[in-house]
Amino acid sequence: QVQLVESGGGLVQAGGSLRLSCAASGRTYSTNGMGWFRQAPGKEREFVAAIRWYGGATYYADSVKGRFTISGDNAKNTVYLQMNRLKPEDTAVYYCAVRYFSGNYYSPREYDYWGQGTQVTVSS
Repeated sequence: QVQLVESGGGLVQAGGSLRLSCAASGRTYSTNGMGWFRQAPGKEREFVAAIRWYGGATYYADSVKGRFTISGDNAKNTVYLQMNRLKPEDTAVYYCAVRYFSGNYYSPREYDYWGQGTQVTVSS
């Protein structure tokens, strides 16, 4: 059993910043990495960023590259997403997830456990 809890979402104006946090608990040993995804109304869940524990490699969607930064602590099973220069199109429910295997870090289908999500709303 693995539980993930996100926090840090909220309402901000365009150009503002938010920092999301996600902590995993339970059977979290031997995890490969963690990631962030988001889902806007009427759209499918899409990749935002991910971190691979081995080597600390990071991955970003083109839409957030240069604005968002993912970081984490493998020992604490915690991941963060620093979001700067937010845009209205960033509005979505943001989910964190954990994976146990290497592979396609961009695909939500390759993550094993998910948090409940936290709402991020960016106003114009």
